[in-house]
Amino acid sequence: SKIGANIGKHRKKKKLSFRGLSQRCDIDFADLNRIEKGLRNITLLTALELCRGLDIHPKELFEFEMPEKSEEEPPLQKIRPEE
Repeated sequence: SKIGANIGKHRKKKKLSFRGLSQRCDIDFADLNRIEKGLRNITLLTALELCRGLDIHPKELFEFEMPEKSEEEPPLQKIRPEE
């Protein structure tokens, strides 16, 4: 996911390990790994907590290009709450 990629970019830029970031924002380091890989959906509250841990403004996390929608593309899937 683009948000996961942004999390990874900022985490690496600040030279933080998964464990280091997890300690800053009280999120399990294994979950952080899955979030960065796009294997786990996050809530807005989790995104804000990650921004605090990364010491970035939320707009930096959500700063990415949206792909053009093609007619063959399926509609976006409904996001399920965190498990």
